Amino acid sequence: MSLSYRVIFAHPFLGYGFRPFFLLGPSFSIISLIIWGGFYSGYVAPPLFMIDPISWHAHEMIYGFTMAIIAGFLLTAVANWTDSVPVRGLYLLGLCLLWLAGRVVMNFDLGLSEVTVLVLEGAFILSLAVSISIPLIKTWEKRNFVFLVLLSILFACDMVFLVTKDRTSLYVAVMVIIAMISLIGGRVIPAFTVDALQERGEEAKETTQSKLDILAILSIALIILTLIFIKLEGAILAGAAFFSAIIHILRLRRYHTLRILNDPMVSILHIGYSWVILGLFLLGVSALGFLPFSIALHAFTAGAIGSMTLGMMCRVILGHTGRDKIATNLTKLSFLLMQLAAFIRVFFIMIAPGNSINWVISSATLWTLCFLLFILIYTPMLWQKDLDELVD
Repeated sequence: MSLSYRVIFAHPFLGYGFRPFFLLGPSFSIISLIIWGGFYSGYVAPPLFMIDPISWHAHEMIYGFTMAIIAGFLLTAVANWTDSVPVRGLYLLGLCLLWLAGRVVMNFDLGLSEVTVLVLEGAFILSLAVSISIPLIKTWEKRNFVFLVLLSILFACDMVFLVTKDRTSLYVAVMVIIAMISLIGGRVIPAFTVDALQERGEEAKETTQSKLDILAILSIALIILTLIFIKLEGAILAGAAFFSAIIHILRLRRYHTLRILNDPMVSILHIGYSWVILGLFLLGVSALGFLPFSIALHAFTAGAIGSMTLGMMCRVILGHTGRDKIATNLTKLSFLLMQLAAFIRVFFIMIAPGNSINWVISSATLWTLCFLLFILIYTPMLWQKDLDELVD
C-alpha cells in the first residue's frame, strides 16, 4: 500500500466507528426529512420503485438513520467493553460503503433484481454483527451477546419487510430499537447521572435494579411477540404495553431525574427514556382503539429514538475526543428543537388531526434544523484529532 493511501486510512475520521457514522446518519436523516416534508407539501416524490411513500419513510429512518447511529455506538462501545483495537481504517471505510450501498439501492432504481437489492441492503447489518462479534467472543463478553441477538432480529425484520412489504416487520424493528434504548439506558443513565451529581459535590449513588432491568427487556419482548402474532390491536397488546410502561416508570424513579434536569447533557437522556414510557402508554391506548397507532409510533421514533440518539452522539463525541461533556448554547438549542419536533408530531396531530399535513411538515423542519446544528457543531470534532493530540 502506498504512503498516500496509508495516510488516508490513518486519518482520525476513520479511527473510530462513531466518527463517520455519527456524521452519515444525521446527514442522511436531513436529506430524508427534506424529501418527506416535500412529499407532504406536494412538491417532491420520494423513491417509489419498491415501496409506498410511508413505508419508504419508515424504512429509511430505521435502516438508514438509526442503524448508522447504532453502528457508530456499538463499534465504539464494544472496543471499550472488550479493551480491544477498534474497527478502523480500511475496514471501517468498507462498513461505511456497505451502509451507503444499502441507501443507494433503496433510493434509486438501478434495474437490479430483488435478490440483489436484498443482498446489498442486508450486507451492512450482517457485517456490523460480525465486526462486533469477534471481540465479544474473543473476550467472552457474555453480558453483551444480547446485541448480536438484537442485530439479528433487525436484519430479519429488514429482509421480511423487503420481501413481503408488510409494515409489521418495521414496527417490530422499532420495538427492537426501543429494547436497545431500554437496555443501554438502564446502564448509562443512572451511571452518568450519579457521576454528574457527584462532580458538582452532591451526594448520590446508583441503585441496583437487576430484576426490573430484566423485566423491562422481557416486557418489550412480549410486545414484540404480540405484534408478530396478534398484530396492532387488542387487549393483549394493550396489557403488554401498559405493563412495560409501569416497569419502566419503576426503573426511572431511582434515576435521580428531578435532580439532574439542569444538566442538559444528562437530562436529554432522561427525556429520551421518558419518551419510551410515553410511547408504551400511547401504544396501549392505541391498541384499545382510542388513538391511531402512528401517534404511539412517533413517540417512539421522533421522541425516544430522536432524543436518545442525539444525546448519546453528543456525549460520545465530546468524551472520546477529550472534551468536557458540557452542552453549549447551540447544543442546547438542538436539544430543544428535537423536543419541539417530537411534541408537534405526537401531540399536535393528536389534538388537531385535521391539520396533520402542516404538523408533519413543521416537525420535519424542526428535526432538520436540529441535525443541521448538530453537524455544524460536531463535524470539526469528528474530522480532527482528539483534543489532547491537537494540544500536543
